Amino acid sequence: MTLKLIAAAMTALLPYTAQAHFVLPYADDTQIARPGDVPLALVFWHPFDNGHVMDMETPQAFYMIHHGEKTDLMNRLEPTNFQGAENTGAAFRASFPVKRSGDYVLVTEPVPYYEPSEDKYIQQLTKVVFNRNQLPTDWMAPVGLPTEILPLVKPYNVIAGSSFTGQVLSEGQPAAGIEIEIEYVAAAPDIDSFAASAPTVQPMPGGSLVAISDENGYFTFGVPKAGWWGFAALGSGPATEHDGKELSQDAVLWINAYDME
Repeated sequence: MTLKLIAAAMTALLPYTAQAHFVLPYADDTQIARPGDVPLALVFWHPFDNGHVMDMETPQAFYMIHHGEKTDLMNRLEPTNFQGAENTGAAFRASFPVKRSGDYVLVTEPVPYYEPSEDKYIQQLTKVVFNRNQLPTDWMAPVGLPTEILPLVKPYNVIAGSSFTGQVLSEGQPAAGIEIEIEYVAAAPDIDSFAASAPTVQPMPGGSLVAISDENGYFTFGVPKAGWWGFAALGSGPATEHDGKELSQDAVLWINAYDME
């Protein structure tokens, strides 16, 4: 496998949109210590700069895949509000059940969101992988979304200071030349209070961090810091229109990085 294109670029945007929109299914850790229900915050937000919280509608689908079996989780969504630094937005408390060892791939298929500043819709098909007892089972397998990012590095225990490589797929095929926005959760959600915590770092100057997928759909990012990192492949999906307006159907993948101790 040859990675011919590794790009990092900045976009010059207004302060309100300096960092990217990201659907964030957040838990305190990707390593699950014991069986039981794992609580989540499901928020549509700008987590790098603790920016504007977008109102999130009930997703079209919310489920997990464990040992190749799909479990619907729609009945575990509880509407609530999330308090960011700028505003309060509609969000969801959620959970997923953990019993056996292995990977738990959590998938959110949101309703397309209308962004007035761009006069278009955004739909972020989002994956995050959790694990119990260090048994890898499902993290490397596609889940069959119209577009998704396939990790080539186990996504729930990346070493800070190493690199992460993913492959953008559209309808199951590699997607070349896709712009990938990269986000850091600088202000982690507090699941008890359902509010953003104080940010640990400031956003990078120059706007969103960006990479481009190569001719085989691959991209690589050097992970500089422990914590949650998100990748959004913009417009990588086959759907391009919703309610008569442009639709950006994005593939989103979250990973968790740790410092070596």
